[in-house]
Amino acid sequence: MSLQLHNTLTRRKEAFEPIDPANVRMYVCGPTVYQRIHIGNARPLIVFDVLFRLLRHVYGEKHVTYVRNITDIDDKIIDQAARNGEPIEALTRRTTEAFLADADALGCKRPTFQPRATEHIDGMVALIETLVLQGHAYVGNGHVLFHVPSMPEYGQLSGRNRDDQIAGARVEVAPYKRDPADFVLWKPSVDGQPGWDSPWGRGRPGWHIECSAMAGTLLGVPFDIHGGGLDLIFPHHENEIAQSCCAHHLDRMANVWMHNGFVDMGGEKMSKSLGNVLRLDEALERWPAEAIRYWMLSAHYRQPIDLSERALEEATASLDRLYNALRETGDGPARDAAGGPTAAVLEALSDDLNTPRALAGLHASASAAFQATAQDRRLEHAAALRRDGRLLGLLQRDPRDWKGGEAAGELGAAEIEALIGERNAARKARDFARADQVRQQLAARGVVLKDTPAGTTWHRA
Repeated sequence: MSLQLHNTLTRRKEAFEPIDPANVRMYVCGPTVYQRIHIGNARPLIVFDVLFRLLRHVYGEKHVTYVRNITDIDDKIIDQAARNGEPIEALTRRTTEAFLADADALGCKRPTFQPRATEHIDGMVALIETLVLQGHAYVGNGHVLFHVPSMPEYGQLSGRNRDDQIAGARVEVAPYKRDPADFVLWKPSVDGQPGWDSPWGRGRPGWHIECSAMAGTLLGVPFDIHGGGLDLIFPHHENEIAQSCCAHHLDRMANVWMHNGFVDMGGEKMSKSLGNVLRLDEALERWPAEAIRYWMLSAHYRQPIDLSERALEEATASLDRLYNALRETGDGPARDAAGGPTAAVLEALSDDLNTPRALAGLHASASAAFQATAQDRRLEHAAALRRDGRLLGLLQRDPRDWKGGEAAGELGAAEIEALIGERNAARKARDFARADQVRQQLAARGVVLKDTPAGTTWHRA
């Protein structure tokens, strides 16, 4: 089965062919640790965790290297620490720990490496020195800048023309720049700011050079997959490509570039700059972490997804149903069920991470478990549900520990399924009055039924 991934660089879906199947390499841009992450920041964590799980399944756990960095030196960090009146190291340590706890809560596997930018300053300095020697960078007023016109291919990832590049980069206008699009690789540090010794004086790196250096050190270049949110395509990923390709005389930094869509609130992109954010830790106080993960996976990763109370309630109700299928079969604590995922779920994920179709596969297994009469068949379907869930990072707890919607005092999934079964029996017996009565009873408790060719589904109103 061929793994197909949409490549932002080529703007099409392609068959994935790793450079070295014995070491499939992926880099994903991580957080700048100056504040708690918001729920929109959680989307790339979940999306690329599913890809990590899929690659490990296809190529073997020991043959996949996943790097997700932590940016712990940045002007935003310096400014936030000053506002808080605390040392930068205390701020970055606290927010990094909080970030890791949030990622764990969402069921994300720890990457192979989680480098911190401050651990790779020497590599950044060496990379900048190479760019200067090659004529791709220059020194101006204590800064080192990448000279964009030195790379004719600049803009290939974003497809932006010259005017759009200058406008979109929001770069600082400075007299020491040779070109308005040139961007900073190294900047001087004044007293009170963190800094490191370099050939250009005491200073600190620009944001873009950090990822180029860490990816090159831990994965080598070129590598297989580079991921992140849509907002990183330009200028961050475009600039990474420029730095890495020019320094190493390459035409590609990574073979496949993947970008997830935004999380919206009321149709508007969630953004700290817009002030319409919901912090992830606040979201975790309102909804089960696994429901947040399920909701994220209910839309294709390249499409936007809108945050709403109803969407999270529906995700919780869907998990109610899936966990109830495990509970009803007598399935207990999570265990490593023998065998791999079902063909339907594996095919869905192999088609550019089609998680909505994969979730439909989970519900098909749950329906089969509910409908099976022989206990051994019910257990087979429950085991398939567990295996498929594992690939998505779902359904790995003891079903008896899952509360979901029931924790909020709602009608439980088991009760809902029992009433649906009663309604189905009434319809089969042509007792339509009783069937309608059950539907009305469920509607009064906020449960909406939908009859489909595959059976009856439900969600909370």
